[in-house]
Amino acid sequence: MLLSAVALTLAGCATPQPPLVKLEKAGVLPLALDDDFSFGKRQITYLGPEQQDPTLSETAAFERRRLLWGAVDESERAERWGTYYSFFWKARRTADVTVRFEYRQPALGNYVMAMERTYPAARGTYRTDFQVTGDDFAEFGRVTAWRALLVVEGRVVALTQSFIWK
Repeated sequence: MLLSAVALTLAGCATPQPPLVKLEKAGVLPLALDDDFSFGKRQITYLGPEQQDPTLSETAAFERRRLLWGAVDESERAERWGTYYSFFWKARRTADVTVRFEYRQPALGNYVMAMERTYPAARGTYRTDFQVTGDDFAEFGRVTAWRALLVVEGRVVALTQSFIWK
């Protein structure tokens, strides 16, 4: 019984990521926070060319090698430079949930970029990954501020954000 409950709980984390949708314009959504939806842990990893420090901790060095796995030349490594975000979230009731990631970059000023992933009939614990890499990173710079939203029926039901987000 306990084993099946654990397997059912972890099933949400094991599902593949839905397709990523980049938004041309991040529209403003109404705020309707709901205790049935929440963010938990978040993991943010920056990978850049200036990170050639031999004194990196073993964990940080492993994460760097993992992100660069398979990149055989300098141009392939440069395509992977940027920031990687993983958000862990929970839905305590079944709903169609869209996870929206909004961010700002120095070259764009106050313009807000956004990406979304949609989970139909979501219930349980999930992990959603976003990355700002490649041309977006090279052209517009590092992410300076970000926030992640859980959207249900066009309303923001949960959010987490960087301390500098306005």
